[in-house]
Amino acid sequence: MSRTRTNYWAELGVDTMLGGLLVVEGWRLHAGSRWTALLAVGLGLFAFSFIEYFFHRWMFHTRVPLFEQGHRTHHEQPLGYDSLPFFLPAVVLLTLAGMFALVMPTGFALLMAGAITFGYIIYGLSHFIIHHVRFKQPWLRRWAGAHHVHHYHPDSNFGLTTPLWDVLLGTRYVRQARKH
Repeated sequence: MSRTRTNYWAELGVDTMLGGLLVVEGWRLHAGSRWTALLAVGLGLFAFSFIEYFFHRWMFHTRVPLFEQGHRTHHEQPLGYDSLPFFLPAVVLLTLAGMFALVMPTGFALLMAGAITFGYIIYGLSHFIIHHVRFKQPWLRRWAGAHHVHHYHPDSNFGLTTPLWDVLLGTRYVRQARKH
């Protein structure tokens, strides 16, 4: 883990360039219709939503030191700049794109990997914003509040960009009625 502001923003820059490259090349190489291109993007975003949930629930909240220690630090200091080394997500995302290209048409694979990359970027920015901005709009306050609840109830609300998997897998926080 890295805790420097420079690493945090360098990762965002590298990931954004990679996501743009994957989408542009995917679009250029895609031999199907626009609808199949949109399908690739939709599948990538859907896949990312589960990847986000999976890592947060089963990797960051485990006893595996590599994952647990960094995430515990975030729970203790939520305003920090803790993130992976700036190059690591790009390496993982490129590897994923290569694996996809082995089992599906290259253009489709790159579009899907590009969408996963942008899902990761949206997640990272959303997480940063939730911890650094105080919202006035009620719907944004509810969205941020769902994540803040996770910091007080760490066995719930693992999804940050969507509550979908928390709802489906029964980890969405439900406030208990007060006893009188």
